[in-house]
Amino acid sequence: MIEIGLTGGIGSGKSTVADGLVARGAVLIDADRIVRDLQEPGRPVFKAMVKRWGDTIVASDGTLDRAAIAEIAFSDDEELTALNDMVHPAVGKQMVRLRKKVEGTDAIVILDIPLLVRPDGESIADQYANLAGIVVVDVDPALAVQRLVKFRGFSRKDANARIANQATREARRAVADRVIDNSGTLEELEPQISFVWSWATTLPHTA
Repeated sequence: MIEIGLTGGIGSGKSTVADGLVARGAVLIDADRIVRDLQEPGRPVFKAMVKRWGDTIVASDGTLDRAAIAEIAFSDDEELTALNDMVHPAVGKQMVRLRKKVEGTDAIVILDIPLLVRPDGESIADQYANLAGIVVVDVDPALAVQRLVKFRGFSRKDANARIANQATREARRAVADRVIDNSGTLEELEPQISFVWSWATTLPHTA
């Protein structure tokens, strides 16, 4: 298989790019979607979070109140570290399990990893030794804030806080083999996805 790391800041449209690559034949392993699965009621990560922060992070329907979690984690470095310590190891294990299902095939596998570059600017790409390349979805932070407010219901304060707690766009671009500029329309994005797909098919198999 050929493994490609895909990353980008919140509000960059990374999921749209991932879906476009899947439409062209890629297999997607999405860290964010794994997180959501692990945080379903009754699962160990959900229980660990409720144990630390109590029922204030549980919505009326019994699911996780993500806005409440964001309010806690992204305003306190210690709480953010605690959240990451609960979530990241479990995500890593699940990504390994999913990867093994396609290992040894001809699949082009997209590893969608939001924190491929940590907030301090350090890359964790070396933890994914089989990556044949890294694609970064890039957008101006101001535009990302607008999108988060308009399409995802964030407050401007929360959107800015989330972006401030991520790597800078410069740090992400520094690790990229290919950069997708998603500051325009979907019509402008599509040719870039096609270009990245064509490039990916030329890369060597890594596992």
